[in-house]
Amino acid sequence: MTKNALPARIVDEAGLTTLRPISQGAEKWLFRPITCLDHGFVYMCDYMGNDHSIVQAANVSFGRGTKKVSEDDTLIRYLRRNMHTSPSEMVVFKFHCKMPIFVARQWIRHRTASVNEYSARYSKMSNEFYMPPPDELRRQSTMNKQGRGELLTDDQCEQVAEILGDTYRKAWDGYHSCLDMDLARELARIGLSVANYTEWYWKIDAHNLFHFFRLRLDPHAQKEIRVYAEAMARMVKDAIPKAYRALEMYTLNAMTLSEMEIAFIQKHPGVLMTEEELFGAYLPSVDHNEREAREFVEKMKKLSLVKQ
Repeated sequence: MTKNALPARIVDEAGLTTLRPISQGAEKWLFRPITCLDHGFVYMCDYMGNDHSIVQAANVSFGRGTKKVSEDDTLIRYLRRNMHTSPSEMVVFKFHCKMPIFVARQWIRHRTASVNEYSARYSKMSNEFYMPPPDELRRQSTMNKQGRGELLTDDQCEQVAEILGDTYRKAWDGYHSCLDMDLARELARIGLSVANYTEWYWKIDAHNLFHFFRLRLDPHAQKEIRVYAEAMARMVKDAIPKAYRALEMYTLNAMTLSEMEIAFIQKHPGVLMTEEELFGAYLPSVDHNEREAREFVEKMKKLSLVKQ
């Protein structure tokens, strides 16, 4: 690579001359926490790159790669539409997050990130436990083994709050009793609830963060982790608006059709059925898997292909 291939200055998204890519949208969110749940938060503490960093990587270029801002938008949409994801890895975000341990255990399944968590072996835990609000105290869903259904009664909500509050107090008192006996912190902690809050620094590139959003912004994701995904999405939407808009257009607000779904639509061109008729007609296509058939009905409703 020649010396002239490396510019002394670049022009950022606001037209300002800088030494490195700057995102004005990311700058406004730095160290501005968004409150999550009752004791949690998330904030962006650092980032690298902006929308044009994705374009630059796609063009394998150190210059402006495209002549117009509109061309950046077109290329970013092309990349997302065709799932060319590696250029998005050139943009990186680092967040400081505080969440209940049970949320952290779901979150850590997204292994394509760098994580450094608060250590209860070295430091004392805080007396902060997640208490779900009454409007989240719901019965087990009959349709989804991982989901929630109807609200509990007011009396049941009061009982649950009392049970959880008593459990948290006993766990905290036991934790401190063990510490008072000089039991090692790494052992004293084991009686604490997964509702106890922890925190970490979480660093991830935009490609893998978008995968996190695809799963955790979905209405079927657990509400408590969805709150954190929504908070980070607000920041990222400002930080890389073109890339995030492409994510909305081709992933978050889009849908995929399976081989069976496409075959069924082709077999019934222009035929409108009621929800139950469609459910019954499609059920054999998926070996009588009722949940999968219901999902197909929901897709057809979004496409206004269900008879009212």
